Amino acid sequence: MRGPLPRPELHSIAVHAASRSGGAPTSEPLHLLAANENPYDPLPGVLDAAIAAARRFNRYPDLGCERLIDALACRFDLPPTRFAAGAGSVGVIQSLIQAMAAPGDEVMYGWRSFEAYPVITTAICGATAVGVPLTDDGYHDLDAMAERVTERTRLIFLCTPNNPTGTAVRRDELAKFLDRVPENVLVVLDEAYAEYVCDKDAVDGATICREYPHVAVVRTFSKAFGLAGLRIGFAIAPEPVAAALRMTAPYGVSQIGQEAAIASLAATDEVMKRVDVVVAERLRMENALIEQGRPISRSQANFLWLPLRERSAEFADACARAGIAVRVFAEEGVRVTVGSRESNDLFLATAANIPAGA
Repeated sequence: MRGPLPRPELHSIAVHAASRSGGAPTSEPLHLLAANENPYDPLPGVLDAAIAAARRFNRYPDLGCERLIDALACRFDLPPTRFAAGAGSVGVIQSLIQAMAAPGDEVMYGWRSFEAYPVITTAICGATAVGVPLTDDGYHDLDAMAERVTERTRLIFLCTPNNPTGTAVRRDELAKFLDRVPENVLVVLDEAYAEYVCDKDAVDGATICREYPHVAVVRTFSKAFGLAGLRIGFAIAPEPVAAALRMTAPYGVSQIGQEAAIASLAATDEVMKRVDVVVAERLRMENALIEQGRPISRSQANFLWLPLRERSAEFADACARAGIAVRVFAEEGVRVTVGSRESNDLFLATAANIPAGA
């Protein structure tokens, strides 16, 4: 007799998790450049806040993340009623889809983009995923996306900078797009890498969401703020949407995560000094790869995208043999996180020794 079985759609989640690091190392990789993590240790004050909160983890966390939301409201000069927090940006994205889309509804996104969008949409929430191909140079094709909007469309995700291509949506293009999208469709700017953006023409979600009633913004403390292991993200959304998000994930953020996030906001100047170093390293790596003759697009995030297509797996395997974990997208490309100077130097030296045809 066969026992109960989970929904077969959930197998897509296992595939995503298994392919996180890419490559085929013969031993544990020493240089983790696959997951877009921050290479720095926690800031001292942030670590102190987390340790202090850990002494009270026999108690439930603040159900509504009120102190954190107040700090975010102050930071962005918006009412607290427009904020909601969750377990990383992935948790917030899942709450958004659960709150806004039912089976039969459509959730649209550019593709290739953040792999969680189709997984959460179809496997977890039972809605219909609509992936619209990026342009040849890795940007969102906003005209094509606007043409794909139907009466069933409930959510549109724009990952900017886009993961994995590193490209950012521009303000003028987004304004034209938003004017074409009906106001009952929520357009979500997924800005997990916003702090790394240097392009002055790139959209800033915190500004745009004040101007359009059907725009929400998702951000995270996992990247620039270096709290990936604590799992905390947040949304800035229209008040009814934010209220729904706060209802979908009670106790979704630990007290340790909340206190570390509050301390991180207070240490934004130090965080941005580290961001400046990562951006400088990103530019150095891009220039070195261009000199090697590698195909590469200029990134606005904390990672690089090499559209190596059929050579992707071979390139990732060579990195793995050198002890470097990169993220390979079969037949598409390789994404490389900007890590420590040591890791970056080893990666560049390894890439230089891989034949140009690989």
